Amino acid sequence: MSTLLDAFSVVAIVAGGFFYLAGTVGLLRFPDAYTRLHALTEADNLGLVFVVLGLLPQVGSVLAGLKLILVWLLVMLSSAAVSQLIARSVRRQDPRS
Repeated sequence: MSTLLDAFSVVAIVAGGFFYLAGTVGLLRFPDAYTRLHALTEADNLGLVFVVLGLLPQVGSVLAGLKLILVWLLVMLSSAAVSQLIARSVRRQDPRS
C-alpha cells in the first residue's frame, strides 16, 4: 500500500509541476494581460491542487494535512483577489476600453 501511495504522490506532484510550467509558458507567450492573467490563475491553481493532493498521503498527521489544505484555500482566495485587482488595474490603463 505504501508503494501505491508513493506512486500516487509522484504522479500528482509531477502533474502539478506540469501545470505550473504550462502557466509559465502562457505568461510568456500570450499576447495581452488578460489572457496571461487567465493562464497564470487557472494553471497555478490547478498545479497547487495536484501538489497538495500529492503531499497529503505523505504527511505524518491529520494536523499537517489540515495545514496543507488551509494553505491551499488561502492561496486560492488570495489568487482570486489579486487577479481581480490586476485585471481592474489593466482595464483602467487600457485606452481601448
